[in-house]
Amino acid sequence: MAVWTESEGKRVHDPFYHNFLLAKTDKCIVVDEPVIIGAGPSGLAVAACLKEKGIPSLILERSHCIASLWQLKTYDRLHLHLPKKFCELPLMPYPPGFPTYPTKQQFIAYLEAYAIQYDIKPVFNQMVVSAENEDGRWRVRTEEGTEYLCKWLVVATGENAEAVIPDIEGLEQYKGKVVHTSAYRSGDMYRGKKVLVVGCGNSGMEVCLDLCNHGAMPSIVVREAVHILPREMFGSSTFGLSVWLLKYLPIQTVDRFLLIMSRLMLGDTSRFGLERPHLGPMELKSVSGKTPVLDVGTLEKIKSGDIKVFPAINHFTKHGAEFIDGRMEEFDAVVLATGYRSNVPFWLKDTEFFSEKDGYPRRPFPNGWKGKQCLYSVGFTKRGLLGASMDATRIAHDIAQCWQVMTKQLNHPSSKLST
Repeated sequence: MAVWTESEGKRVHDPFYHNFLLAKTDKCIVVDEPVIIGAGPSGLAVAACLKEKGIPSLILERSHCIASLWQLKTYDRLHLHLPKKFCELPLMPYPPGFPTYPTKQQFIAYLEAYAIQYDIKPVFNQMVVSAENEDGRWRVRTEEGTEYLCKWLVVATGENAEAVIPDIEGLEQYKGKVVHTSAYRSGDMYRGKKVLVVGCGNSGMEVCLDLCNHGAMPSIVVREAVHILPREMFGSSTFGLSVWLLKYLPIQTVDRFLLIMSRLMLGDTSRFGLERPHLGPMELKSVSGKTPVLDVGTLEKIKSGDIKVFPAINHFTKHGAEFIDGRMEEFDAVVLATGYRSNVPFWLKDTEFFSEKDGYPRRPFPNGWKGKQCLYSVGFTKRGLLGASMDATRIAHDIAQCWQVMTKQLNHPSSKLST
């Protein structure tokens, strides 16, 4: 095989290793293989699917490790919220003996084994600041001053690239400790303290439970209606049961079943300040991507009064907050469980495929994995690892078709150039 060097303008043939190499110049690194931005689960999945088809790839990762969100920005007690069978990457199941809901540490070990299995070696500490298509090739620039020129570009930075810090009046004057969940590890340091958790998704609910278990006194802000479902029904995961039911029943019928069972198992959550949305949980997920909360014990703490529920914040004060119902309360610390966002609009110079507003592909799943000019996206389906795995498989298949044609052309005697 061979590689182009931009400064020399020629292809170097390597008859011994038969793989695409990198040729580095002072200006840029020109590669023939696909370039993948991000070494999280989505990026690893694409690289593995390509490798399985005999296609190398180059992963650029801004951090110093794979799966940096999981390794560096998640709390200690985190488990997969869905059963492991819905969270496998392509081509490799979880090891025997893993629990139904693997721990954070087990999931990281799985990803590291996955990278070893498919010989995936990202280039670390490469913060991409721009990517732009120039005459059929993508020019990728990094903060470190390196440029990469490639034909195929796979955006795998995902839905959770940057922490969302809400603009709440008075937050800057609050004197207590404020952390985003990306910096929260354990409730141990908050023992005996009053903590306000802003956000009532799965992370916010689980952080509240963690704080309770470590002797803190948490309160949670529930700004809008939320679906809370039992994590399991009839000995099976609620998610898995829902997926099975959706094969045979309309989504509204499945939602009615889930809400009836939730009422029987959890009671009327509105009594505790947890109103339900008008749309059912599965329909709401399909329409907006908003995931229902799968209860792991937090609701019982709310019922017992160990966790207080507050409505939206009107404004922060120096030592606490005032809420829209007029209540005021002092808190020692605030944890912002306000989620993450895509950072694609900040560096990708393409507004046709990705939306400038939210950084997601404009076309919804399952049609948002491929754009024009050999641009792909993975990990933006709002369907977790299952959606990412499906897109990774599609991307590898699509690239493989073009790769085979290109390989035949390169191996043709007339295309081989001597140095």
